[in-house]
Amino acid sequence: MNSTRPDHRNLPGMGSDPASVRQRVEALEKVLEGLFVLPGTNRKVGLDVLFDLVPFLGSTAAAAMGAYMAWEARNLGMSKMQLTRMAGNIGVDWLLGMIPFVGAIPDFFFRSNSRNLRIIKRHLDKHHPETRIIDVKARPSPPPSQRFPG
Repeated sequence: MNSTRPDHRNLPGMGSDPASVRQRVEALEKVLEGLFVLPGTNRKVGLDVLFDLVPFLGSTAAAAMGAYMAWEARNLGMSKMQLTRMAGNIGVDWLLGMIPFVGAIPDFFFRSNSRNLRIIKRHLDKHHPETRIIDVKARPSPPPSQRFPG
């Protein structure tokens, strides 16, 4: 049977290479932990905190999304100790979220997905340094008359 499905390996961010994995886990962490800034504060909030407002189901859905990050980490060949730490972060986050309505408050500060992203980034920076992204904000260059005073 001839398949007409597109070859996802050729799409940016869809491969199994470390750079694509990095893009996916960074994007997922942003959705879960930093989707928007809470008005009146400088704190970012994502779906993880919002899901915790729905007892049991919301916390379980957020844990499943966090488990996807751990699955990606396993596919990178991360150590069992690193995966255990990540699972512990997901478990603590899930348990805190199980407290109806109040569970969103500690989750607002614990941020298990950000912790897990740091673990993944450390691994990638050590074992796959070519995936590093230098985040430098571009500054406009001064006008030619101010470049070389004198």
